[in-house]
Amino acid sequence: MKLPAHDAAARQDPPESPAAHHDPQNSGYRVQLPRQSVGPLRQVIRRLLMALLVMVATVFIVYADRGGYHDNADGDVDFLDAVYYSTVTLSTTGYGDIVPYSDSARLSNVLLVTPLRVLFLIILVGTTLEVLTERTREQWRLTRWRSALRDHTVVVGFGTKGRSAVQTICATGLASERVVVVDPSPKAIESAIGHGYAGVVGDATRSDVLLRAEVEKARQIIIATQRDDTAVLVTLTARQLNRAANIVAAVREEENAPLLRQSGADSVITSASAAGRLLGLSVLSPSAGTVMEDLIQQGSGLDIVERPVVKAEVGKSVRDTDDLVVSVLRGHRLLGYDDPEASPLKSTDRLITIVRARPTAFR
Repeated sequence: MKLPAHDAAARQDPPESPAAHHDPQNSGYRVQLPRQSVGPLRQVIRRLLMALLVMVATVFIVYADRGGYHDNADGDVDFLDAVYYSTVTLSTTGYGDIVPYSDSARLSNVLLVTPLRVLFLIILVGTTLEVLTERTREQWRLTRWRSALRDHTVVVGFGTKGRSAVQTICATGLASERVVVVDPSPKAIESAIGHGYAGVVGDATRSDVLLRAEVEKARQIIIATQRDDTAVLVTLTARQLNRAANIVAAVREEENAPLLRQSGADSVITSASAAGRLLGLSVLSPSAGTVMEDLIQQGSGLDIVERPVVKAEVGKSVRDTDDLVVSVLRGHRLLGYDDPEASPLKSTDRLITIVRARPTAFR
C-alpha cells in the first residue's frame, strides 16, 4: 500500500480558535476540556460593552449640564469636550482643564459621575482579574485532568465512524470523562467537546499529539481515520507509545487489514466490506439484516456482550447457561458454541453472549 504523508486535513496546521484553551507545554497543539463556563473572550467583550455604556451615560450627564462646566481653553464645553472630560474623569486622569463650577454640575459629579467612575474601574479591574482567574482555573483543570486520567479511551478521528464508536462504548457505561478525541479539525473537536469529551486538535501520526491525549496511559485506542495510510501510521505511533493498550482500527479496503495488524492493531474492522455484507444480508433476508443491525447498536433491543463465566456456570455445558452463548473465549482461542472443546466451561473462560439490552442514559 502506498503511504503518503497523512490526511490532507492533518497536513494543515490547526487554526487558532478564540474559545480554545491552550496547553502551555506546546503552543502548536492543545488539549480542550468540556467547557464549564463562558469563554474569556466573550467575557471581555461583555465587559467592554458595559464599560462603553458607562462612558455613554457619563457623556450624557456632562453634556446635559454643560453650562455648569468651564473649559480653560475657550470657556465653552461642547460635545467633544464632554466626551473628553468623561474619558479623563472615568480613567481618574483628571487634567483639570475642564472643571465643574456650578452647584448642579458639582452635585451631579458627586451623585452620578463618581459612582460611574467607580463602576468603570470595577469593570476594568474585574475583567482583568476574571480573565486571569479563568486561565488559572483552566490550567488547574488541565493539570488535574492529566494527573487523574488512567485507563481511558483515545479515539482518533471524530467522523461518522469515530462518533458511532464512542456512542457505542458510552452506551455500555463508559463515562464521557474517560474519552479523549484526537482530530486535526477544530470543528470536529468542538463537536466532541459538546458531547462532554476532552479533545486534542492535531495530527495523530505525530507522537507529541498522542502524548497530549495521554495515550501511554490509555486502556484502549480506537482509530477511525478517513484514510487507510493514516490509520497505519497512527497505529504504528500508538503501539510504540503504548505496548499494552487494546488498539482497534478501521480501514476502508480489506487488503490493508493485514498491514494494520502487522502495525500493532489487535482488531481491524473493514468498514466498506462490512457495510457491503450487511447490505447483501439485508437483500437475502431483511429480517436477518435488521437483527444484525440491532446487535451492533448497543442500548436497544438485543446486545452482544462479552462477560466472564460466573461461579455457578463453571463445569456446565454452553447450552446450560442462562444467556444465549455465541462463542467461548479461552485464552487466545475463540471457540464456537457448538465446538466440543467449548464445554464444560472453565472459570477463566469468557463468554460472548446475546442478551436483552438494558437501556442506559446516553452520557
